[in-house]
Amino acid sequence: MAGYATVDPTTGVLVKEFDTMPDAEAERSVERAHTAFRTWRRTGVADRAALLQRIADGHREHSDELAALMTLEMGKPVAQARGEVALAASIYEYYAVNGPALLADEELDVAGPGRAVVRTEPIGALLGIMPWNYPYYQVARFVAPNLLLGNTILLKHAGNCPQEALRIADLITGAGCPDGVYQNVFASNDQIARMIAHPFLQGVSLTGSERAGQAVGGVAGANLKKSVLELGGSDAFIVLADADVDLAARDAATGRFANAGQACTSSKRLIVEDAVWDDFLGAFLARAQEWAAGDPREETTKLGPMSSLAARADLVAQVEDAVAKGAAVHLGGVVPDGPGAFYPATVLSGVDTTMRAYHEELFGPVAVIYRAASAEDAVRIANDSPYGLGGAVFGRDEARAAHVADQLDVGMVGINTTIKSAPELPFGGVKNSGIGRELGRFGLDEFANKKLVRTR
Repeated sequence: MAGYATVDPTTGVLVKEFDTMPDAEAERSVERAHTAFRTWRRTGVADRAALLQRIADGHREHSDELAALMTLEMGKPVAQARGEVALAASIYEYYAVNGPALLADEELDVAGPGRAVVRTEPIGALLGIMPWNYPYYQVARFVAPNLLLGNTILLKHAGNCPQEALRIADLITGAGCPDGVYQNVFASNDQIARMIAHPFLQGVSLTGSERAGQAVGGVAGANLKKSVLELGGSDAFIVLADADVDLAARDAATGRFANAGQACTSSKRLIVEDAVWDDFLGAFLARAQEWAAGDPREETTKLGPMSSLAARADLVAQVEDAVAKGAAVHLGGVVPDGPGAFYPATVLSGVDTTMRAYHEELFGPVAVIYRAASAEDAVRIANDSPYGLGGAVFGRDEARAAHVADQLDVGMVGINTTIKSAPELPFGGVKNSGIGRELGRFGLDEFANKKLVRTR
């Protein structure tokens, strides 16, 4: 099979293949991005913002088409797919409207005479390596701030969503983006490494696995290039003894099973104080049963297939390892008959440190519930993870819930809510969840030259 291919996860059928680009073309793409940067950086910020607004409008105009491609290539239920397209459009629009003010010079207080300002300037050609689980949103949160800033973009999308990658490039080009400012690249891993090492490339952003982060970050570091790495998570969802159990169960089910559980900030570990264990388990199982698998093309489907048979096989191996070592299965856990990469909403308990499911990210519709003796014990369990992306704490006493939230080693935390991405909110984590932040003003600062200008 070619390096890039559309394989319908609902049926397992190969739809279309695309070849990776020749080595010479990969080299030329970096050179074009560098050449385009010389002009793009000097284009007025109002004109760059206007381009972003047209890109946002294009996403909205073609929402149904874009959603259908997402459903075809990675299996997202069509209603959720349209929601993602709308989120991507809102990100482009946020930077179109608010970005110019965020780029304004910042005047500093100085001792003695004269002035000092910090100017936010672009750094050059950048490479984005994007995942398949949110194929429009992930691109938007990298591309929008950097196009506004004046950087140029090479975009390497996931191998299983090539038609979406091409459609995004069409939308951006059709909105009036100058030649070379945004380029889709169907590149191999070796070509990507050479792109990062190229002297004309100034930075790289990756959303992906820890292994991919180590590889990309290693090449970037060896070549003194800036990198932003978002490498997943195993988010804790803490239910305190005074929580609204029904609210917590509803949000936990949505947070765990939306997008077939294939989200970095999905509520993967549910940690419940002993006093409400029975009540929460019953309420959560009832909610989980509402997430029945079905055809993702149907408007009412909530749980579609996983992205591929290979992804499902990895998840099945993690579940089977846990069950073989004593974990209890409260719901699901059985691969259904028939075609496609479907896997049911599954709930496990009794997972301990001997099992892969304790420390590994479960990237699919599998929830693990832990019993905590106290709030302190819940914090201990939550922090006993190599990841530190997001988390949530549910409790009626918001001050107490906030105190618990303050003790979590994460980049983002919600109190009586799960983490939901928004254009103005910073996104990123600590520990093995990665390096750097995206969205809001933070997304503008990662690949910016914060130039000091001092006047006597």
